[in-house]
Amino acid sequence: MSYFITFEGVEGSGKSTQAARLADSLKRAGHEVVTTREPGGTELGRKLRAILLEPDAVAPTAETELFLYLADRAEHVSRLIRPALDRGAIVICDRFSDSTLAYQAWGRGLDREMVRNADRFARAGTAPGRTILLDLPVEDGLARARQTGPADRLEQETIEFHRRVQQGFHEIAAAESERISCFDAREDLAALSHQIAADVLGWLGNAQ
Repeated sequence: MSYFITFEGVEGSGKSTQAARLADSLKRAGHEVVTTREPGGTELGRKLRAILLEPDAVAPTAETELFLYLADRAEHVSRLIRPALDRGAIVICDRFSDSTLAYQAWGRGLDREMVRNADRFARAGTAPGRTILLDLPVEDGLARARQTGPADRLEQETIEFHRRVQQGFHEIAAAESERISCFDAREDLAALSHQIAADVLGWLGNAQ
């Protein structure tokens, strides 16, 4: 079994912070851990991230946006994620396929089955065994995101867009509750980190 863990959630939900804290916990437990993110986990991905997220980037069509994200994923899986998993490392990724579904299908309104099929092709059989969904009101998340710097292109979207994305995450989590653990991102930082680490360590123990 491959030990692939993803973090998902709306803007400002604290994914990057909690992913880093989980990685530290797992390293202290003696595991080899690789942390990465989407978009931007590879050299090509960093160029795609700029195209997709820079505040002054030209807004692509919904279809173009989808395929740019999937190009990043195909490169990411092939060059970084799959090789790390194959050598036995735990991979922790900030966003993966669930974000594509939530943002491009629910958020942009693209056909859900088409998005699922395209994502399935891009990731070539690689899928997370455990997903941590950090949930909080979108207004709170966007307020947090604004405190960290200028809003990127997606953070500048309407509140209605972000609510549709959140609804997507909720529906995905309800449909895949065995894989996805949902946590209240308003919890105290340290307490939340402890809860997530306990959840993941329990999953790793059952998977071995």
